This record gives sequence, structure tokens and C-alpha cells, in this order.
Amino acid sequence: MTGPAAGTAAPAEAPAATASAGARDAAAPATMAALRIEAPHRVALARVPRPAPPGPDEVAVRTSLVGLCGTDLELLHGSASYLRDGRARFPLVPGHEWCGTVAEVGRDVTGFAPGDRVVGHTMVHCGLCRMCRRGHRPLCERLTEVGLYGRPGAAAEYVLLPERSLSRIPGQVPDREAVLTEPAVTVVAGLEQSRCRLGDRVVVLGTGTIGLLAVQLAARLGESVDAVGIDPAGRRLALRCGARRALSPAQARAAGIARYSLAVEAAGVAETFTLGLDLLEPGGRLAVIGVAGSPCPDFTPGQLALRGLEVIGVRHGLDHYDRTLRLFRDGVLAAEPLIAAVLPPSAGPEAFRLLAGGRSGPPKVLLDFGRAADPPPIPRPTTPGGPAGPVTEGDPT
Repeated sequence: MTGPAAGTAAPAEAPAATASAGARDAAAPATMAALRIEAPHRVALARVPRPAPPGPDEVAVRTSLVGLCGTDLELLHGSASYLRDGRARFPLVPGHEWCGTVAEVGRDVTGFAPGDRVVGHTMVHCGLCRMCRRGHRPLCERLTEVGLYGRPGAAAEYVLLPERSLSRIPGQVPDREAVLTEPAVTVVAGLEQSRCRLGDRVVVLGTGTIGLLAVQLAARLGESVDAVGIDPAGRRLALRCGARRALSPAQARAAGIARYSLAVEAAGVAETFTLGLDLLEPGGRLAVIGVAGSPCPDFTPGQLALRGLEVIGVRHGLDHYDRTLRLFRDGVLAAEPLIAAVLPPSAGPEAFRLLAGGRSGPPKVLLDFGRAADPPPIPRPTTPGGPAGPVTEGDPT
């Protein structure tokens, strides 16, 4: 054994060395845990720089829950439009569906205080451009989107946003409801823009998160709502959410041609766009909420004129966050039937495996960043897969 004997004084230079180490630690940049997509098909829990202190109009939020969806899966696979057009690039932190608690506010912030529970808006608008001044904030010419392009996502311990991009969560709404506000706002916008009302016979195409939320809201607003989906378990969920009938696409074609006054395309598939048009009665409306990435070879534009159909594109519900939170508060919308699993951040790779596996039943996987301090799992070697294959995990870096 070397060094001073037990009970003897430490060498004189030891305190200086300790002070030097402390100074280095104090100077080291603060980091936080985050789920990071490193490259196509590779995701890991990592250490990333913590956001800078809030600017005058900014708010730092401690993330509670983050929802993962098909857009996050497209980012992982490298197929998202944001990556193809250069707005986003690897490595990136995803997470655009989230809620949390205010940790710190900038000096000019008046609407929020530490401890407030909030939902973050995905789209961060500038408020100054031509589109913003005309009231079309989702079409902002300088738009950035949290976790998609221009801003780090909320799949991390902290996220920083302008005060204008947060909404307060009502006290009666638990986090497990509030975290689904982001997908729900687009449903609210879609049914408002398409003028869903008493007397409408509605059909919702798709039984994922958007589709099931649309079923819930249409069941309150319209005369009746039917759901169309390819997943039997999803169709059963649609019945729980208020659908009168839940049909496969083949059953819908056989029983529902030209029967509905309003169709809601919530699957993001070219075939369901044309099916939605076929199901409409003359003068009907099609609200397009899903984002199909392929063309519609069977679409004949002339039928819009000859049948008097209206197609309404719905980009987002940026103006409807507060209203949507009230719908969760009042029980019009419910998140619990849609939640498949709540996992710690260290299980992020497994969460993406659940999404990629085409699971049946509840569509939503949540990450609980209240557990962000949990130690990461021991890395397990995996075999890289294709777009629907496994993803890899690793130690925080």
C-alpha cells in the first residue's frame, strides 16, 4: 500500500489538486439524458448538452411524458420528408408530443411560473411573417417544429420554448391525457374546418391515434360515426371510442359507397384517400388529416366537380391547444384506451421496436422522463435491420 499512513495528514499539495478538479467540474457544460437518433435505424439513450438558460421570453420545461408516433418512426428509418429535404439531419432528438412542468422562466415571461404543468406546441411560429399576420400560423414562413426540424425534441429531460408556444394543463387533466394533446389538436381543427355538425353521417378511415381521437369527437358532434381500419383490434377500440360500426376496407366498400356526408382520412395512405371519396354522398366533404407520401393512381379529379365534393387539407391544429385540453378535462376526449405502454427513457429503443413491429391494439407508446435518471440498461448487441427491422441501443455518451 502506498501513500500516507492512516491517521496522518494529507500532503500539502492535495487541497490544491482537489480545488483544481472542482473548478474543472464547475466549468464543464451541464448535460442531460436524451433519446437520440444517431443515424438511420440507430437510437440510444445519450448525454446531450442541457439547454441554455431561458431568454427573456423563453421557458425551460422539465419533461414529464413524451409520446412516440409514426413520424418519429419515419425519422428513425431516415424516410421522413424533413430529412429528405434537408430541414433535419442526424443526430437528432425526437419528441413532438409531450407535456412537462415549468422549471425556469425568462425575465419577460408573465403567463407561467415554475411548477406550472404545460403542454408544448409542436409548431413554433414567428408571429411576424405574412402568413402569421393573416392568422395562418401553421403556415408560418419561418416555422420550426419541436423534434422534427429547427428545434431539439422533448425526448430529453429539459426543453426550451418561447412562452407563446406553451399551454397550461387544467388541474383535472392528468399527464397521461395531456400528452395526447398534440395529435388531438389536429383532429379538433379537422372537424371544425370540415364543419362537422349534428346530422352528419361520419366515417373515419384509420384506427391509429388520430383516427380513434376523431371517432371520439365525431361521436359527440355528428349524427353517427363509423370507423374503417385494417386491424381487428383497432376496430374493436373504435367501437369503445364511440363508433356505431367498425368495418374493414372491403366491408366499407360493400356497405358504405356514397353513404356519408363527411369522411375523415386519418390513416395517411393513398388508398384510403380514394376510399374516402368513394364513401361520400354527393356534396360530401373529405377532411384529409393523414399525410400520404405516395400518389393516388385511382384518383380522378373530375369526380370532385361532377359530384360536388369538397376536399379539406388539415395541416395542424396550432390554434386549438387550449380548447383541446378542455375537451380532455370535460371527458369528450379520452387518452387511456389509446395507450399501449409507458416506458422509461432507457427503454427508448424498445419503444421504437414496438412502433416498428406493427403491434395490434392501442396505438400510443409513451416515454416517462420522470424516470430519466434511471441507469441505462446493459447494451445488448442487435442485428441492424431494414426500415421495419430492429433498432440498436447503447450507453449514454
